[in-house]
Amino acid sequence: MTNDPGFTCSTCGEHHAEPPLSYEAAAPTVWNSGFEADPDSTLSPDHCVIKGQHFFVKGLIEIPVIGTADVFSWGVWVSLSRDNFARAVEVWDTPGREAEKPYFGWLSTELALYSEGTIDLKTNAHTRPVGHRPAIRLEPTDHPLAVEQRTGITRDRVREIAMAVLHPESPAA
Repeated sequence: MTNDPGFTCSTCGEHHAEPPLSYEAAAPTVWNSGFEADPDSTLSPDHCVIKGQHFFVKGLIEIPVIGTADVFSWGVWVSLSRDNFARAVEVWDTPGREAEKPYFGWLSTELALYSEGTIDLKTNAHTRPVGHRPAIRLEPTDHPLAVEQRTGITRDRVREIAMAVLHPESPAA
């Protein structure tokens, strides 16, 4: 018997190391490289502004892995109102910022392995201590991502996600 935490991928037949417990989007789905030359548009690892009119912060949708102490996370972008974005940026490096009330937002990352789509799901961004990304809580709906956040996912689901992310061109993804 072996303690190898890896798995054999049903898509490519290769043995992969233990699947990652996090994936992240580099930018909101609506971002494109054409915005890089726009002086009213910026993209950093934590914040994004498009044409001075659309405002986003990056946070984590965290999902417990059932039967373990592990937490799976999606690094996603959430759109905020101008005022909430301004406040989030104002307190970004301020100790005690976790006392801020949650900021309402719309999920702005498409997670393609959810057939119902994830754009514009209602969220609340919960600020955490300096150095930690906001926790993104989805509105408690029947959307599969919201259900997973509430109820957790199995190790098999973590592997399924890994296969879909590693092989996005596969029909099973």
